[in-house]
Amino acid sequence: MKLTVALPKGRLGQTAWEYLFSPWAFPFDERKLSVENESVRVLWVKPIDVIAYVKMGAADIGITGLDSLQETGSNLYQLQRLPFGHCKLVTARLKSDTPTPLEKLKVATKYPNLANNYYQSISQAIDIIPLQGSVELAPVIGLADVIVDIVETGSTLKANGLQVDSEIMESQAMLVANHARYRFHQKAIQALIKTRSNAYAKTD
Repeated sequence: MKLTVALPKGRLGQTAWEYLFSPWAFPFDERKLSVENESVRVLWVKPIDVIAYVKMGAADIGITGLDSLQETGSNLYQLQRLPFGHCKLVTARLKSDTPTPLEKLKVATKYPNLANNYYQSISQAIDIIPLQGSVELAPVIGLADVIVDIVETGSTLKANGLQVDSEIMESQAMLVANHARYRFHQKAIQALIKTRSNAYAKTD
């Protein structure tokens, strides 16, 4: 039976593909939602859906971010931290904004659970404004006081007049598996991990 792998669309997905399947050519047409050969089937899904596909057993393994795993609290088998997808979850505000104590802070974010956990840890009351688009816009138009979001280089924050206020966590790509499906495909999954780890080490 073929191994089914869920990968996130976008830049992380392309890097994940190259890590797992090089030299199998990357299928650049993302309108095609799955590709396969004689041994593996790859599903292209929205990044937020990778965890659901693996959790429900529609995919045996998948690649997602550590931040997403912690946000959802999903009990997936975390097989391996991968050497890419490095970023940080931070709080950020307008550079022109002078930090002042507020009884309740308006926080725009795609990560409501991680944001709540962080602000509870520093005893700051907040109102969460859940957004799925470009959260950097929220402080600019006065929708929020701060944002909680993932940053890699910080260039998007800078372009929108924002600066990092504090760091919540470091994240990176994670290879995860469905517990039951892992037991069924253990040999194939471990062979894939060993082969790709060795191949990456040789090119590093």
